[in-house]
Amino acid sequence: MPILPILHYPDPRLRRVCVAVERFDDALRELIASMAETMYDAPGVGLAAPQVGEAIRLLVYDPRRDDDDGDDGDDDDAVEPPRAVINPEILQREGSVVGEEGCLSVPHFYGDVARAARIVVRFQDGEGTVHEEAHEGLTARILQHEIDHLDGVVFLDRMSALKRDILKRKIKKAAKAGEYTLTA
Repeated sequence: MPILPILHYPDPRLRRVCVAVERFDDALRELIASMAETMYDAPGVGLAAPQVGEAIRLLVYDPRRDDDDGDDGDDDDAVEPPRAVINPEILQREGSVVGEEGCLSVPHFYGDVARAARIVVRFQDGEGTVHEEAHEGLTARILQHEIDHLDGVVFLDRMSALKRDILKRKIKKAAKAGEYTLTA
């Protein structure tokens, strides 16, 4: 499967609210496979369709990419990654935890973001089968981050105004120095 170009912040396509997937066909499965390869190549633990220019409600993730021992503190390690999540909806959020996040669309920049500690999410898989799952730990963080992308939200939007402004200035400075590419 081909590696897809990843859009970089502040590309306006990252701000689009994505539409629901209605066709579960070979073209969708090929996109899922290409997105997974792109995520692994980057390397990352999650990738949403708008990050590769597709305005559909699709994401892929693999929490074990972030941990050498393969244990993300979650109970879903028995599931073979990467996972495809289509048309996700967060049904429930519990607690709050702050953690450092990065993003393949904002490479080399990180910041603390508050997320729900535990979520319940309903979604479809690549065949269109509906699932409802509870997640916590890294998987919950990844899913919330990637679902934000489907709603046109980047992790910078979840930071305090002061920290967001500082990070935006650093990105502009890096872009002027040729150390940050504003397009994929």
